[in-house]
Amino acid sequence: MTITEAILASHAGRDRVSPGETVWIDVDTLMTHDVCGPPTIEIFQREFGRDAKVWDPEGLAIIPDHYIFTADEHAHRNIQILRTFAAEQDLPHYYDVGGDRYKGVCHMALAEEGFNRPGTTLFGTDSHTCTSGAFGLFSTGIGNTDAALIMGTGKIWVKVPESMRFVFEGELPPYLMAKDLILAVIGDIGTDGATYRAMEFDGQAVYDLSVEERMTLCNMAIEAGGKNGIIQPDAKTMAYTRERTDRAFEPVFSSPDARYHSERVYDVAAMEPVVAKPHAPDNKAPVSEVAGTRVDRAYIGSCTGGKLEDFVAAARILKGHEVRVDTYVVPATTDVRKALWTETVDGETLAAIFENAGAQIGLSSCAACLGGPVDTFGRTHGDEVVISTTNRNYPGRMGSKQSAVYLASALTTAASALAGVITDPRDVLVA
Repeated sequence: MTITEAILASHAGRDRVSPGETVWIDVDTLMTHDVCGPPTIEIFQREFGRDAKVWDPEGLAIIPDHYIFTADEHAHRNIQILRTFAAEQDLPHYYDVGGDRYKGVCHMALAEEGFNRPGTTLFGTDSHTCTSGAFGLFSTGIGNTDAALIMGTGKIWVKVPESMRFVFEGELPPYLMAKDLILAVIGDIGTDGATYRAMEFDGQAVYDLSVEERMTLCNMAIEAGGKNGIIQPDAKTMAYTRERTDRAFEPVFSSPDARYHSERVYDVAAMEPVVAKPHAPDNKAPVSEVAGTRVDRAYIGSCTGGKLEDFVAAARILKGHEVRVDTYVVPATTDVRKALWTETVDGETLAAIFENAGAQIGLSSCAACLGGPVDTFGRTHGDEVVISTTNRNYPGRMGSKQSAVYLASALTTAASALAGVITDPRDVLVA
């Protein structure tokens, strides 16, 4: 079996499962946030009873992150619903807004808080829940009704997906990031090329990546229609996880004779930075094809591009220079944001580099990745052309339906911020 099949088999109490089968499985972790949490709670209380208790308080993580720093009264109401429910249920893993426990973007927070344990199952009311598969676990997004079922029973019905394998061979060049790799894949297979399939990533370039960078690969599996993204765990995975949790877990691996739907092999030495043009993540172009395209704004943030490594990469480009367009820096979590004032590049903190370059640093949240209320930091309001480290570029995704969004790595985005046009990071990158 593939790693995905093996995890589902173990959680179904079966020796093995096969693609196409539908099985009941036990769920280790359920995550919800401020957008989908309130309707999930409403369905749970309607179906299980107003006084019903969740199946496992330790297994439920409620992480508000989408519409946080806004004056919008509806967004505030959503937070209040979560707060009330967490108090009624005495939930230990509610990360409330406005306090020391607030974390920021749920997918990064799950990793930092030790919920991403190899060999487990994790479901969330967010399509990018597949991010957690970077830890060698089965994670996928679900709707509010399915989440309410898990909330009450700890179980869910899953069809076993076929697995596709993507192998990145060779040593990753310094001008490429995980974002370039996944944009290349999505551009090759299309936004429906992995529909209801597992996307398993392998190869030297993948395992040379940090655990956080691997999360970017798995995060965008959903942009190809994938059911889940997954990477078999290694020593980096184990060390990261054990530093953050003492809960038991059992890593699972693909068998040497596992059968795959298909396999694609990439030589990273032959790749160049990749951009997804408006208005779809599969509208792929090598950066050389779109170099010189005018941009009005640069945005570095989100669950896909708001990691500490993204900001280190951007700082390498921006240090000692000034941006020519409005540039927004949005750390995914509060831990990442704090690190902007302690992590350095050539003796200067990331925060100082960004501020001296003229970039604006926002508070940790999803911010403009999903558009949000009109007062959302970095949101588009007109016909702005944006280059962004986010994961989607459909019309209206970052606010205005008249704006146009190019998706790129933090290196490409930072290089473009300096020039005011889309720029190949190889032209400005200092080794």
